[in-house]
Amino acid sequence: MALAALANAATEEPAKISAETLTKMMPNQTCEGKSDDCRTPAQAAPFIEKSMARYRINNTNEIAAIVSLMALESGNFTFKHNVFPGRKGQGTANMQMAEFNLEYAKSIPCLQGKVANITTVNNATNATLDYILSLVTVDKYNFGSAAWFYTTKCLPDSRTGLQKNITEGFATYMKCVGVDPAGERTTYLQRAMAAFGLS
Repeated sequence: MALAALANAATEEPAKISAETLTKMMPNQTCEGKSDDCRTPAQAAPFIEKSMARYRINNTNEIAAIVSLMALESGNFTFKHNVFPGRKGQGTANMQMAEFNLEYAKSIPCLQGKVANITTVNNATNATLDYILSLVTVDKYNFGSAAWFYTTKCLPDSRTGLQKNITEGFATYMKCVGVDPAGERTTYLQRAMAAFGLS
């Protein structure tokens, strides 16, 4: 069913993800004085747009929801790894847990050989967790992780819900992610909806 959902999405005209759109979501974002992990809207936009194309996510409701999650989890693209509380192995723009980062790395042809001998993150050393995270936090992969997770873990229910009603569908999507959609997440969704012209 997930493959069918992907095929259906491919028929739509993809939404443009520009620096201007992302800036509307996070108008005060700057990387001045921040760590090297930080990316501006202008730096992030091309990678996010390519990731949506790669995973064939063309519906604007879906894109807005995914981008809102990325923006919140990464502190407006400031962080690539979990800082609070500092959980080893957790990272990328959507702050995936280590087990998903390993699975994500194994899904990328250029990275498969580099993680071929790692079968699980259970009882993995900090060095191994850091190594896996270093592979998937290169910009072109860092900004693709949320789209990967969405298409591999959350279809078809989240897609059906978001395309029908973005607010109700967002609750379904956040349930898939394993978090509460209320509070800041709803605020970020509303910002994304405004930025993408959905409200």
